[in-house]
Amino acid sequence: DTGFEEPVSFHLVQTSSFHNHSWVHVGSAWFGDLQTHRWNSSSNTIIYLYPWSRGNFSNKELIGLEKFFYVYYNEHQDFYIYQLMFKDIFDLQVTAGCELHSGKSWVGSVHVAIQGHDFLSFQNETWSPSPKGGRKAQNACRLLNLKEAYKHRVYMLLSDTCPRFTLGLLDAGKALLQRQVKPEAWLSSGPSPGPGRLLLVCHVSGFYPKPVWVMWMRGEQEQLGTQRGDILPNADGTWYLRATLDVSAGEAAGLACRVKHSSLGGLRTLDSPVEMFGPFKLTMSVTKSTKCEKHGTH
Repeated sequence: DTGFEEPVSFHLVQTSSFHNHSWVHVGSAWFGDLQTHRWNSSSNTIIYLYPWSRGNFSNKELIGLEKFFYVYYNEHQDFYIYQLMFKDIFDLQVTAGCELHSGKSWVGSVHVAIQGHDFLSFQNETWSPSPKGGRKAQNACRLLNLKEAYKHRVYMLLSDTCPRFTLGLLDAGKALLQRQVKPEAWLSSGPSPGPGRLLLVCHVSGFYPKPVWVMWMRGEQEQLGTQRGDILPNADGTWYLRATLDVSAGEAAGLACRVKHSSLGGLRTLDSPVEMFGPFKLTMSVTKSTKCEKHGTH
């Protein structure tokens, strides 16, 4: 048991572009949604973005990984250009890593895309072409599956090195990774969708971890017209989300924006009601009962 509420995963993300007979590589590593490492293409070294980004690995192990990635980038270039005969211009995307499933077993995989389309993948010590990868994907997998030593090295990286490193990261960085930060919620109105209509906007910000549930409610009835945006990062590593609801002006009374999050404890809910008493006016608060009210004119 990791004691970590979110699915535990660690992934490397590579984007490589070939243009004018030269390569540009961008590499990064992510613990869940948090970037923990970056690849320095100039010095061919790993950049550690946090003091705990080394996990519990020794310097010898980390230097070994740097050497592997350096060789990998160079051989990767030759493989796609000289063996698969890709021509100028093309973009390559690779995601490789491991994830702890149901808190019990680790699953490792590699996925390769070219020009944004699935090309091939690696799992259980076998490279497999994507159905849409065509003959080049089939040829690539045939060549890669002949390289038994390389295939075994990739398998060991995914099945042994990646899980060990991920658990080391979780232990070393648990003060940050396992923290619970309560959301703040406030209401506003967006641009009017039309005559006699209101666009109610519920802002939820400052929460961690990322999983959150936000819904416009009338009593205990979920409003299916709720539109949720993407969950976006704040500069401090917490998250932000907005949820909107298009209603007629006469139907806004009795609505509330409900937030459920692991940091809230108990029922784990936070309600922000809309109370209507006359011409529409917004009031903002940072408490758990942020209100959007109507006040009478005087």
